[in-house]
Amino acid sequence: MAEAGNWCLIESDPGVFTELISGMGCQGVQVDEVWSLDEASMEDLKPIYGLIFLFKWVKGKSGNPNTPAIDDNADHVFFANQVINNACATQAILSILLNRDDIEIGNELKNFKEFTADFPPDMKGLAISNSDLIRSVHNSFARSDPFVNEMVDPTAGKEEDLYHFIAYTPIHGGLYELDGLSRGPIHLGACSDDNWVSKANEAIGKRMEQYGASELHFSLMALTRDKLELLDEQIEELDGLLLSLDENAADERNKLNNQRSILEHKLQLEKDKRARWHRENILRKHNFIPMIYNLLRHLAERNELDSVTAKAKEKAANRKNN
Repeated sequence: MAEAGNWCLIESDPGVFTELISGMGCQGVQVDEVWSLDEASMEDLKPIYGLIFLFKWVKGKSGNPNTPAIDDNADHVFFANQVINNACATQAILSILLNRDDIEIGNELKNFKEFTADFPPDMKGLAISNSDLIRSVHNSFARSDPFVNEMVDPTAGKEEDLYHFIAYTPIHGGLYELDGLSRGPIHLGACSDDNWVSKANEAIGKRMEQYGASELHFSLMALTRDKLELLDEQIEELDGLLLSLDENAADERNKLNNQRSILEHKLQLEKDKRARWHRENILRKHNFIPMIYNLLRHLAERNELDSVTAKAKEKAANRKNN
């Protein structure tokens, strides 16, 4: 895999992915964690545009032996090979965004999609690596740490767990698995808007079964409609219904007002979550080294550093023993 301009490692987090998508110019979508594959949990997230699955990559085990072969005739599918390190999360997100006609992806990605439409998968991958927009937004999540160079793999040559992202999304009536490390897109069968999520969950479940009960390093996220926009629209719709009610329709008015209160509560929870995501992303990018340096310097000037260090070592030893 090529270095291709250096791409940092980014955290698998819905707040990170949502800001990354927004930074590339997309509107009206967000990423949410999926805690369960059951139908009720998925229903709460709808509409779902695609699923992003994280798993531990193990040579010889990362593909499902029962998975259909590569679809060599899927010219209608945007598929790019992953040719750069550390970019599989962004590439999985792009695999969904660039294959959906019902997402506002912005002018930059529209132009990119049109420009690369006739490229083979390897050239599409190189085009992603050379996109200033995609690379700069991705690398905006690099940790501001002078002691860690995330652009260079510090474990090169060492045995370490490797993790990989792939995407699932419906395209023109078929469910596709889009894995940048595969030769091409995998057609998992016909689907509809109503059943593609359950079919994708079956494929994901089969992948997880290969690892046995001891392996817990999985993560699943859904690319969904922006909940702030969706809830605002639902509240506005209820307001319209309330205005149209007859003065004597007290029961119906109470019912709609209760529904409105529930939606307002959900909207406030979503706003609180977005504020938390924003704060966490700021902290991820902030360089705390100067603050820590000055704190230690002031403690040393006041002859308190040795005692504080001793207490910290004692607490660490106690935690280890307990």
